[in-house]
Amino acid sequence: MTRASPWWARDVYADRKPFLKARGAITAATRRFFAGEGFTEVETCALQVSPGNETHLSAFSTELIGGGGERSRLHLHTSPEFACKKLLAAGEDRIFTLARVFRNRERSALHHPEFTMLEWYRAGEPTFRIYEDCAGLMAAAANAAGATDFCWRGRTCDPFAEPRVVTVCEAFAAHASIDLEPLLGDREGLARAAARDGVRVAPDDTWSDLFSKILSEKVEGRLGTERPTILTDYPVSEAALARAREDDPRFADRFELYICGVEVANGFAELTDPAEQRRRFEAQMAEKERIYGERYPIDEDFLVALAEMPEASGVAFGFDRLVMLATGAERIEQVLWTPVAEPGKA
Repeated sequence: MTRASPWWARDVYADRKPFLKARGAITAATRRFFAGEGFTEVETCALQVSPGNETHLSAFSTELIGGGGERSRLHLHTSPEFACKKLLAAGEDRIFTLARVFRNRERSALHHPEFTMLEWYRAGEPTFRIYEDCAGLMAAAANAAGATDFCWRGRTCDPFAEPRVVTVCEAFAAHASIDLEPLLGDREGLARAAARDGVRVAPDDTWSDLFSKILSEKVEGRLGTERPTILTDYPVSEAALARAREDDPRFADRFELYICGVEVANGFAELTDPAEQRRRFEAQMAEKERIYGERYPIDEDFLVALAEMPEASGVAFGFDRLVMLATGAERIEQVLWTPVAEPGKA
């Protein structure tokens, strides 16, 4: 049995060095971009009472020991979202952060247990302003890396092209031959449609499970080729922290950005109703307990702050994925300075 060379071996590191150099240039360009838009860069604590309350996000947990020996359970955040929204409640109106975040049970070519999340928020501004930010950021990253195209596994995308905006219903019709709107909330109807399209349906799949399977298997890989795609108007059940659309509350003012079939950003008009937010969190945690046998606490301080928070739009952007796409890296470890070792590997 041979042991893989560690990331710090000189030959391995030399192969990664061009990606890391480009990462530095993209980081600097990102900060210049947001400074030019009048944003303030903020830093958020990684240790939180709640790591987030979405069903399928798994956190790393630890114990805080006080000066008198008292103990309390804390978690490494899966996103800086709660802290950023508290800063909006405190009076900030345009903020961004390059935050180290932590997610357990996630490791693949595009996933890493510790990674960098670029998040930004605009108080009092609609989501289309965030669309414009995403377009500007992609162009800035491409220029910094000297890239004319973004690429991933044989797909290419023009980072300077205006993003194509497509609704979820339009994408399901085009790529999965499913008319989604009449099937909202209809688990059996969506199960039949999924099975017709070759998606495996398990007896315990919920409507949300089926929605996610179809999106992952039939839709996502076809988005963001040639030009970036903004996927909008998610069913409100699939947007735990987003406001419902005023003209049609069945759908949320939520979007995701796709480049080369890779989801790189998740944004929305922020929900500011603490009672509705609590209801959604409790539903998500009940589902988490059903599936994983665990649940995370709700950050009561966050719900108090939410009542004071202005209307805002925000987005979480996978910074490492942006670097990968701009440089042509094949695995996320190639663009990380010090990757987390895998068990049994260097």
